[in-house]
Amino acid sequence: MKSIGDISGAFQIELNGIYEEKETASLCNIVLKEIVDLSSSKIRAFPELELSDEQINSIKNILSELKTGKPIQYILGHAEFYGLDFKVNPSVLIPRPETEELVDWIITSVGNEQLAVGSILDIGTGSGCIAVSLKKNLPEFAVSAMDISPEALRTAEENAKSNGTEVNFIQADILNLPSEIRLPKSQIIVSNPPYVTLADKRQMHTNVTDFEPHTALFVPENDPLIFYKAIADFATKNLEAGGMLFFEINENYGEQLVEQFNYKLFKNIELRKDMSGRDRTIKAQFLG
Repeated sequence: MKSIGDISGAFQIELNGIYEEKETASLCNIVLKEIVDLSSSKIRAFPELELSDEQINSIKNILSELKTGKPIQYILGHAEFYGLDFKVNPSVLIPRPETEELVDWIITSVGNEQLAVGSILDIGTGSGCIAVSLKKNLPEFAVSAMDISPEALRTAEENAKSNGTEVNFIQADILNLPSEIRLPKSQIIVSNPPYVTLADKRQMHTNVTDFEPHTALFVPENDPLIFYKAIADFATKNLEAGGMLFFEINENYGEQLVEQFNYKLFKNIELRKDMSGRDRTIKAQFLG
């Protein structure tokens, strides 16, 4: 491997059977952008460009890790989300485009609903991608973020700092919330909680199930809505009247969640599909 073209060919050969051809090309492009510091258009335009021995060795090391199924974001140590750069590691989920859609919906809803400036709470923050992106785009709001994992919170704190935002981080388990934790009532509560069932797990790629944190992914087969029910109950006591609750959801439980929220004094419930046409996000307004 000496040129960009050589590296592209090596990726297709070495990752054959692990990733589809299109995904392999995308991974190669991500790695070249990272190591060679060129735009995608220049990578495509100059396949004959030769790389230094140091660059080639770095790419070989990354390729070796990719062959184990390890996600590229964990290998590089960061991921882009909503135009910002986030540190990621195996203590946090890798931010995904579907969650960007959730963040965008919240930001748009604040303007459309002419929501009073106040507090936002992100439950199960992980890398902090939701909380930090909201604070960056809605700087007038006070943003807090909760997670059970101290390792995840350390990563989230670093991401808040590196992106120039001030977020209040809280270590707590929403399923067993200590009585001493006191939070101001919020205008918005948002969560991308664990929602993957064991049945879903069997359909997932091993680069998710073998590397990403299970506590942030999986729920009991006999109670797949456990986090949604707990957070909705919490929201009925901690949302301001007229405030909004947003979730990322398991596509198989959208209609059940609509029914749940109807029982809990939520109105104006809206279920949205993601870019793949699957039920993925839900919004509900608390009338108090």
